[in-house]
Amino acid sequence: MSCFSCLSSHDKKAAKRSSSSKRSRSHSPISLPHKKETNAAGPPRPTENPKPKPQAEPQNNGDATNNNNSKEGVNNIAAETFTFRELATATKNFRQECLIGEGGFGRVYKGKLEKTDQVVAVKQLDRNGLQGNREFLVEVLMLSLLHHQNLVNLIGYCADGDQRLLVYEYMASGSLEDHLLDLLPEQKPLDWFSRMKIALGAAKGLEYLHDKANPPVIYRDLKSSNILLDEDLNAKLSDFGLAKLGPVGDKTHVSSRVMGTYGYCAPEYQRTGQLTVKSDVYSFGVVLLELITGRRAIDTTKPTEEQNLVTWAQPVFKDPNRYPELADPLLRGEFPVRGLNQAVAVAAMCLQEEAGVRPLMSDVVTALSFLGGGPEAGSVTHDSSPSSPSELNTTGDDEDST
Repeated sequence: MSCFSCLSSHDKKAAKRSSSSKRSRSHSPISLPHKKETNAAGPPRPTENPKPKPQAEPQNNGDATNNNNSKEGVNNIAAETFTFRELATATKNFRQECLIGEGGFGRVYKGKLEKTDQVVAVKQLDRNGLQGNREFLVEVLMLSLLHHQNLVNLIGYCADGDQRLLVYEYMASGSLEDHLLDLLPEQKPLDWFSRMKIALGAAKGLEYLHDKANPPVIYRDLKSSNILLDEDLNAKLSDFGLAKLGPVGDKTHVSSRVMGTYGYCAPEYQRTGQLTVKSDVYSFGVVLLELITGRRAIDTTKPTEEQNLVTWAQPVFKDPNRYPELADPLLRGEFPVRGLNQAVAVAAMCLQEEAGVRPLMSDVVTALSFLGGGPEAGSVTHDSSPSSPSELNTTGDDEDST
Protein backbone atom coordinates (compact mmCIF):
# COMPACT_ATOMS: atom_id res chain seq x y z
CA MET A 1 0.00 0.00 0.00
CA SER A 2 1.43 3.35 -1.03
CA CYS A 3 0.64 5.20 2.18
CA PHE A 4 2.20 8.47 3.28
CA SER A 5 5.60 7.17 4.23
CA CYS A 6 6.27 9.66 6.96
CA LEU A 7 2.85 9.41 8.55
CA SER A 8 2.27 5.68 8.95
CA SER A 9 1.25 4.30 12.31
CA HIS A 10 3.91 2.65 14.47
CA ASP A 11 1.92 2.16 17.65
CA LYS A 12 3.36 -0.61 19.78
CA LYS A 13 0.09 -1.86 21.24
CA ALA A 14 -0.17 -5.63 20.99
CA ALA A 15 -3.27 -7.81 21.09
CA LYS A 16 -3.95 -9.49 24.44
CA ARG A 17 -3.71 -13.18 23.76
CA SER A 18 -5.30 -16.14 25.45
CA SER A 19 -3.11 -18.10 27.84
CA SER A 20 -4.17 -21.18 25.90
CA SER A 21 -3.05 -21.79 22.32
CA LYS A 22 -6.14 -23.88 21.57
CA ARG A 23 -8.65 -22.51 19.11
CA SER A 24 -11.62 -20.89 20.80
CA ARG A 25 -14.82 -19.31 19.62
CA SER A 26 -17.33 -16.90 21.09
CA HIS A 27 -20.96 -17.03 20.08
CA SER A 28 -22.29 -14.43 22.50
CA PRO A 29 -23.46 -11.07 21.16
CA ILE A 30 -20.87 -8.32 21.42
CA SER A 31 -22.14 -5.09 22.94
CA LEU A 32 -21.76 -1.83 21.08
CA PRO A 33 -18.60 -0.01 22.21
CA HIS A 34 -19.80 3.56 22.40
CA LYS A 35 -16.93 5.81 21.46
CA LYS A 36 -13.80 4.96 23.35
CA GLU A 37 -11.68 6.95 20.91
CA THR A 38 -7.92 6.85 20.99
CA ASN A 39 -6.03 9.26 18.82
CA ALA A 40 -3.38 11.94 18.90
CA ALA A 41 -5.57 14.20 21.03
CA GLY A 42 -4.86 12.22 24.19
CA PRO A 43 -5.15 8.88 25.99
CA PRO A 44 -8.46 7.00 26.13
CA ARG A 45 -10.82 7.75 28.98
CA PRO A 46 -11.19 5.03 31.59
CA THR A 47 -14.31 3.00 31.00
CA GLU A 48 -17.02 2.72 33.63
CA ASN A 49 -18.07 -0.74 34.78
CA PRO A 50 -15.90 -2.59 32.26
CA LYS A 51 -17.33 -5.89 31.10
CA PRO A 52 -15.21 -9.01 30.67
CA LYS A 53 -14.44 -9.93 27.06
CA PRO A 54 -14.29 -13.37 25.48
CA GLN A 55 -10.81 -14.79 25.98
CA ALA A 56 -9.90 -15.19 22.32
CA GLU A 57 -11.11 -11.77 21.26
CA PRO A 58 -8.70 -8.79 20.97
CA GLN A 59 -9.34 -5.73 23.11
CA ASN A 60 -11.29 -2.79 21.67
CA ASN A 61 -8.90 0.10 21.07
CA GLY A 62 -11.47 2.68 20.11
CA ASP A 63 -11.21 2.14 16.36
CA ALA A 64 -13.86 -0.52 15.90
CA THR A 65 -17.61 -0.62 16.26
CA ASN A 66 -20.64 -2.84 16.27
CA ASN A 67 -23.99 -2.66 14.55
CA ASN A 68 -27.25 -3.78 16.14
CA ASN A 69 -29.32 -3.59 12.98
CA SER A 70 -30.49 -7.15 12.40
CA LYS A 71 -32.02 -6.07 9.12
CA GLU A 72 -28.52 -5.93 7.65
CA GLY A 73 -27.83 -9.54 8.70
CA VAL A 74 -25.32 -8.81 11.42
CA ASN A 75 -24.45 -11.96 13.33
CA ASN A 76 -21.83 -10.53 15.72
CA ILE A 77 -19.88 -13.79 15.78
CA ALA A 78 -16.29 -13.42 16.96
CA ALA A 79 -13.59 -14.39 14.48
CA GLU A 80 -12.05 -17.85 14.79
CA THR A 81 -8.48 -18.22 16.04
CA PHE A 82 -5.93 -20.30 14.12
CA THR A 83 -2.50 -21.56 15.04
CA PHE A 84 0.46 -20.59 12.87
CA ARG A 85 0.96 -24.26 12.04
CA GLU A 86 -2.58 -24.54 10.67
CA LEU A 87 -2.09 -21.57 8.36
CA ALA A 88 1.36 -22.72 7.27
CA THR A 89 -0.21 -26.04 6.28
CA ALA A 90 -3.05 -24.27 4.47
CA THR A 91 -0.62 -22.23 2.34
CA LYS A 92 1.93 -25.02 1.75
CA ASN A 93 4.33 -23.28 4.12
CA PHE A 94 3.72 -19.91 2.42
CA ARG A 95 5.14 -21.04 -0.90
CA GLN A 96 5.69 -18.52 -3.67
CA GLU A 97 3.20 -20.39 -5.87
CA CYS A 98 0.45 -19.54 -3.36
CA LEU A 99 1.28 -15.80 -3.28
CA ILE A 100 -1.60 -13.77 -4.76
CA GLY A 101 -0.87 -10.25 -3.56
CA GLU A 102 1.31 -7.91 -1.56
CA GLY A 103 0.77 -4.57 0.17
CA GLY A 104 1.72 -2.37 3.09
CA PHE A 105 0.46 -4.97 5.57
CA GLY A 106 2.44 -7.82 4.06
CA ARG A 107 1.79 -10.69 1.70
CA VAL A 108 -1.46 -12.43 0.82
CA TYR A 109 -1.55 -16.16 0.06
CA LYS A 110 -4.21 -18.45 -1.31
CA GLY A 111 -4.73 -21.40 0.99
CA LYS A 112 -7.02 -24.28 1.86
CA LEU A 113 -8.01 -25.02 5.44
CA GLU A 114 -7.21 -28.65 6.21
CA LYS A 115 -10.20 -29.33 8.48
CA THR A 116 -12.91 -27.81 6.30
CA ASP A 117 -11.36 -27.77 2.80
CA GLN A 118 -12.42 -24.12 2.54
CA VAL A 119 -10.37 -22.01 0.14
CA VAL A 120 -9.21 -18.82 1.88
CA ALA A 121 -6.93 -15.83 1.54
CA VAL A 122 -4.28 -15.57 4.27
CA LYS A 123 -2.72 -12.15 4.88
CA GLN A 124 0.59 -12.27 6.78
CA LEU A 125 1.83 -9.21 8.64
CA ASP A 126 5.22 -7.95 7.54
CA ARG A 127 6.84 -7.10 10.85
CA ASN A 128 8.89 -4.40 9.09
CA GLY A 129 5.96 -3.14 7.02
CA LEU A 130 3.87 0.03 7.04
CA GLN A 131 1.16 -1.39 9.26
CA GLY A 132 1.57 -2.99 12.66
CA ASN A 133 -0.15 -4.49 15.66
CA ARG A 134 -2.61 -1.63 16.03
CA GLU A 135 -3.87 -2.00 12.46
CA PHE A 136 -4.06 -5.77 12.92
CA LEU A 137 -6.22 -5.30 16.03
CA VAL A 138 -8.48 -2.78 14.31
CA GLU A 139 -9.07 -5.05 11.34
CA VAL A 140 -9.92 -8.08 13.50
CA LEU A 141 -12.37 -6.03 15.56
CA MET A 142 -13.95 -4.27 12.60
CA LEU A 143 -14.59 -7.36 10.54
CA SER A 144 -15.70 -9.39 13.57
CA LEU A 145 -18.39 -6.84 14.37
CA LEU A 146 -19.45 -5.53 10.97
CA HIS A 147 -21.14 -7.85 8.47
CA HIS A 148 -22.48 -6.83 5.09
CA GLN A 149 -22.56 -8.34 1.61
CA ASN A 150 -20.21 -5.60 0.39
CA LEU A 151 -17.60 -6.05 3.13
CA VAL A 152 -15.07 -8.87 2.88
CA ASN A 153 -15.76 -11.69 5.34
CA LEU A 154 -13.12 -12.30 8.01
CA ILE A 155 -12.93 -16.00 8.85
CA GLY A 156 -10.31 -15.76 11.57
CA TYR A 157 -6.86 -14.68 12.65
CA CYS A 158 -3.60 -15.91 14.15
CA ALA A 159 -1.64 -14.19 16.91
CA ASP A 160 0.89 -16.88 17.82
CA GLY A 161 4.01 -15.31 19.33
CA ASP A 162 5.03 -12.45 17.08
CA GLN A 163 3.10 -13.84 14.09
CA ARG A 164 0.08 -11.83 12.91
CA LEU A 165 -2.13 -13.29 10.19
CA LEU A 166 -5.67 -12.65 8.95
CA VAL A 167 -7.84 -15.25 7.20
CA TYR A 168 -10.49 -14.02 4.75
CA GLU A 169 -12.93 -15.50 2.32
CA TYR A 170 -11.19 -16.00 -1.01
CA MET A 171 -12.20 -13.49 -3.69
CA ALA A 172 -11.71 -15.28 -7.00
CA SER A 173 -11.40 -12.23 -9.25
CA GLY A 174 -8.82 -10.32 -7.23
CA SER A 175 -9.02 -6.54 -6.90
CA LEU A 176 -10.58 -3.82 -9.01
CA GLU A 177 -7.06 -2.59 -9.73
CA ASP A 178 -6.29 -5.92 -11.44
CA HIS A 179 -9.18 -5.48 -13.87
CA LEU A 180 -9.06 -1.74 -14.42
CA LEU A 181 -5.51 -0.44 -14.06
CA ASP A 182 -3.18 -3.45 -14.37
CA LEU A 183 -4.62 -5.13 -17.45
CA LEU A 184 -2.58 -7.85 -19.09
CA PRO A 185 -2.30 -7.69 -22.92
CA GLU A 186 -4.74 -10.59 -23.36
CA GLN A 187 -7.13 -9.38 -20.65
CA LYS A 188 -10.54 -8.06 -21.67
CA PRO A 189 -11.34 -4.62 -20.21
CA LEU A 190 -14.37 -4.16 -17.97
CA ASP A 191 -17.47 -3.07 -19.84
CA TRP A 192 -19.45 -0.03 -18.72
CA PHE A 193 -22.16 -1.86 -16.81
CA SER A 194 -19.64 -4.02 -14.93
CA ARG A 195 -17.88 -0.82 -13.86
CA MET A 196 -21.08 0.72 -12.57
CA LYS A 197 -22.00 -2.53 -10.79
CA ILE A 198 -18.65 -2.43 -8.98
CA ALA A 199 -19.10 1.26 -8.13
CA LEU A 200 -22.55 0.55 -6.70
CA GLY A 201 -21.26 -2.33 -4.58
CA ALA A 202 -18.46 -0.21 -3.13
CA ALA A 203 -20.91 2.62 -2.47
CA LYS A 204 -23.26 0.26 -0.61
CA GLY A 205 -20.38 -0.91 1.55
CA LEU A 206 -19.56 2.68 2.52
CA GLU A 207 -23.23 3.49 3.07
CA TYR A 208 -23.43 0.61 5.55
CA LEU A 209 -20.36 1.85 7.43
CA HIS A 210 -21.60 5.45 7.52
CA ASP A 211 -25.33 5.04 8.08
CA LYS A 212 -26.01 1.61 9.58
CA ALA A 213 -23.06 1.18 11.94
CA ASN A 214 -23.48 2.98 15.25
CA PRO A 215 -21.28 4.94 15.82
CA PRO A 216 -20.48 5.45 12.14
CA VAL A 217 -17.25 3.99 10.79
CA ILE A 218 -14.89 5.99 8.58
CA TYR A 219 -13.11 3.58 6.24
CA ARG A 220 -10.23 5.97 5.47
CA ASP A 221 -8.49 3.83 2.84
CA LEU A 222 -10.82 3.44 -0.13
CA LYS A 223 -8.89 2.77 -3.34
CA SER A 224 -9.10 0.40 -6.28
CA SER A 225 -6.70 -2.13 -4.77
CA ASN A 226 -8.88 -2.42 -1.64
CA ILE A 227 -12.05 -3.26 -3.58
CA LEU A 228 -12.11 -7.04 -4.06
CA LEU A 229 -14.27 -8.88 -6.59
CA ASP A 230 -15.84 -12.32 -6.58
CA GLU A 231 -16.39 -14.46 -9.67
CA ASP A 232 -19.51 -12.42 -10.53
CA LEU A 233 -17.71 -9.08 -10.05
CA ASN A 234 -19.58 -8.31 -6.84
CA ALA A 235 -17.50 -5.74 -4.97
CA LYS A 236 -16.42 -6.01 -1.32
CA LEU A 237 -14.37 -3.55 0.70
CA SER A 238 -11.25 -5.01 2.32
CA ASP A 239 -8.31 -3.88 4.47
CA PHE A 240 -9.84 -2.17 7.51
CA GLY A 241 -6.59 -1.48 9.33
CA LEU A 242 -6.96 2.29 9.03
CA ALA A 243 -10.69 2.48 9.83
CA LYS A 244 -11.84 4.73 12.69
CA LEU A 245 -15.03 5.43 14.58
CA GLY A 246 -16.73 8.57 13.38
CA PRO A 247 -17.84 11.51 15.53
CA VAL A 248 -20.83 11.13 17.86
CA GLY A 249 -23.00 13.55 19.78
CA ASP A 250 -22.23 17.19 19.07
CA LYS A 251 -18.79 16.48 17.63
CA THR A 252 -18.30 17.32 13.97
CA HIS A 253 -15.12 15.35 13.31
CA VAL A 254 -12.46 13.14 14.81
CA SER A 255 -8.84 14.20 14.84
CA SER A 256 -6.39 11.73 13.38
CA ARG A 257 -2.86 11.36 12.17
CA VAL A 258 -3.05 11.76 8.39
CA MET A 259 -2.87 8.32 6.81
CA GLY A 260 -4.11 6.83 3.60
CA THR A 261 -2.99 6.71 -0.02
CA TYR A 262 -1.85 9.76 -1.94
CA GLY A 263 -4.33 10.74 -4.60
CA TYR A 264 -7.34 9.35 -2.72
CA CYS A 265 -7.28 11.41 0.50
CA ALA A 266 -9.70 14.32 0.92
CA PRO A 267 -7.97 17.72 0.82
CA GLU A 268 -9.33 18.92 4.17
CA TYR A 269 -8.12 15.74 5.85
CA GLN A 270 -4.65 16.18 4.40
CA ARG A 271 -4.56 19.80 5.59
CA THR A 272 -5.99 19.47 9.10
CA GLY A 273 -6.16 15.81 10.10
CA GLN A 274 -9.88 16.30 10.77
CA LEU A 275 -11.73 13.21 9.62
CA THR A 276 -15.43 12.87 8.75
CA VAL A 277 -17.51 10.46 6.68
CA LYS A 278 -17.26 13.03 3.89
CA SER A 279 -13.56 12.15 3.67
CA ASP A 280 -14.64 8.70 2.45
CA VAL A 281 -17.05 10.31 -0.02
CA TYR A 282 -14.13 12.14 -1.63
CA SER A 283 -12.13 8.90 -1.89
CA PHE A 284 -15.13 7.23 -3.50
CA GLY A 285 -15.26 10.05 -6.05
CA VAL A 286 -11.66 9.28 -7.00
CA VAL A 287 -12.42 5.56 -7.44
CA LEU A 288 -15.53 6.35 -9.51
CA LEU A 289 -13.43 8.64 -11.71
CA GLU A 290 -10.92 5.81 -12.16
CA LEU A 291 -13.77 3.53 -13.27
CA ILE A 292 -15.00 6.13 -15.77
CA THR A 293 -11.62 7.04 -17.22
CA GLY A 294 -9.51 3.91 -16.78
CA ARG A 295 -6.78 6.18 -15.36
CA ARG A 296 -4.92 5.93 -12.05
CA ALA A 297 -5.47 8.49 -9.30
CA ILE A 298 -1.77 9.32 -9.62
CA ASP A 299 0.15 8.33 -12.75
CA THR A 300 3.67 9.70 -13.08
CA THR A 301 4.05 8.18 -16.55
CA LYS A 302 1.66 10.75 -18.00
CA PRO A 303 2.42 14.40 -18.89
CA THR A 304 2.73 16.66 -15.83
CA GLU A 305 -0.70 18.24 -16.27
CA GLU A 306 -2.35 14.79 -16.41
CA GLN A 307 -0.54 13.02 -13.56
CA ASN A 308 -3.17 13.87 -10.92
CA LEU A 309 -6.49 12.44 -12.09
CA VAL A 310 -8.73 14.83 -10.15
CA THR A 311 -6.77 17.92 -11.19
CA TRP A 312 -6.91 16.78 -14.82
CA ALA A 313 -10.67 16.18 -14.71
CA GLN A 314 -11.72 19.33 -12.81
CA PRO A 315 -11.93 21.61 -15.92
CA VAL A 316 -14.12 19.03 -17.67
CA PHE A 317 -16.51 18.92 -14.70
CA LYS A 318 -17.42 22.55 -15.38
CA ASP A 319 -18.72 21.80 -18.88
CA PRO A 320 -21.24 18.92 -19.13
CA ASN A 321 -20.84 18.89 -22.91
CA ARG A 322 -17.25 17.69 -22.40
CA TYR A 323 -18.12 14.76 -20.14
CA PRO A 324 -17.68 12.14 -22.92
CA GLU A 325 -14.00 13.21 -23.11
CA LEU A 326 -13.49 11.44 -19.76
CA ALA A 327 -14.61 8.01 -20.99
CA ASP A 328 -11.99 5.26 -20.98
CA PRO A 329 -10.80 4.71 -24.58
CA LEU A 330 -10.92 0.94 -23.89
CA LEU A 331 -14.71 1.23 -23.74
CA ARG A 332 -14.61 2.00 -27.48
CA GLY A 333 -17.63 4.25 -27.15
CA GLU A 334 -19.81 1.39 -25.89
CA PHE A 335 -21.65 3.13 -23.07
CA PRO A 336 -24.94 5.00 -22.66
CA VAL A 337 -24.23 8.71 -22.93
CA ARG A 338 -26.76 9.63 -20.26
CA GLY A 339 -25.31 6.99 -17.95
CA LEU A 340 -21.82 8.39 -18.48
CA ASN A 341 -23.03 11.93 -17.85
CA GLN A 342 -24.76 10.92 -14.63
CA ALA A 343 -21.72 8.98 -13.41
CA VAL A 344 -19.43 11.95 -14.08
CA ALA A 345 -21.90 14.24 -12.28
CA VAL A 346 -21.84 11.96 -9.22
CA ALA A 347 -18.03 11.88 -9.26
CA ALA A 348 -17.87 15.66 -9.55
CA MET A 349 -20.14 16.12 -6.53
CA CYS A 350 -18.10 13.64 -4.46
CA LEU A 351 -14.91 15.51 -5.36
CA GLN A 352 -16.09 18.96 -4.23
CA GLU A 353 -13.35 20.84 -2.39
CA GLU A 354 -15.71 21.69 0.49
CA ALA A 355 -16.64 18.60 2.48
CA GLY A 356 -20.06 19.95 3.47
CA VAL A 357 -21.39 20.09 -0.08
CA ARG A 358 -20.44 16.53 -0.97
CA PRO A 359 -23.38 14.12 -1.07
CA LEU A 360 -24.10 11.45 1.52
CA MET A 361 -23.26 7.90 0.49
CA SER A 362 -26.96 7.05 0.68
CA ASP A 363 -27.58 9.63 -2.07
CA VAL A 364 -24.70 8.24 -4.10
CA VAL A 365 -26.18 4.73 -3.80
CA THR A 366 -29.54 6.04 -5.01
CA ALA A 367 -27.95 7.74 -8.01
CA LEU A 368 -25.80 4.76 -8.97
CA SER A 369 -28.67 2.30 -8.58
CA PHE A 370 -29.94 3.53 -11.93
CA LEU A 371 -26.54 2.96 -13.55
CA GLY A 372 -25.46 -0.44 -12.21
CA GLY A 373 -28.46 -2.55 -13.15
CA GLY A 374 -27.47 -3.51 -16.70
CA PRO A 375 -28.16 -2.03 -20.14
CA GLU A 376 -31.87 -1.53 -19.49
CA ALA A 377 -31.08 0.74 -16.54
CA GLY A 378 -29.05 3.31 -18.40
CA SER A 379 -29.57 3.02 -22.15
CA VAL A 380 -30.70 6.18 -23.89
CA THR A 381 -30.21 7.74 -27.26
CA HIS A 382 -27.05 9.68 -27.94
CA ASP A 383 -28.87 13.00 -28.23
CA SER A 384 -29.77 13.07 -24.55
CA SER A 385 -28.67 16.15 -22.66
CA PRO A 386 -25.86 15.80 -20.10
CA SER A 387 -26.51 16.00 -16.41
CA SER A 388 -24.73 18.65 -14.36
CA PRO A 389 -23.36 18.10 -10.84
CA SER A 390 -26.00 20.43 -9.39
CA GLU A 391 -28.75 17.99 -10.42
CA LEU A 392 -27.60 15.41 -7.89
CA ASN A 393 -29.69 15.46 -4.71
CA THR A 394 -27.40 15.90 -1.71
CA THR A 395 -30.05 16.43 1.02
CA GLY A 396 -27.78 18.92 2.77
CA ASP A 397 -24.90 18.40 5.17
CA ASP A 398 -24.80 15.69 7.77
CA GLU A 399 -23.60 16.03 11.30
CA ASP A 400 -20.09 14.90 10.34
CA SER A 401 -19.37 17.82 8.03
CA THR A 402 -16.47 20.03 8.86
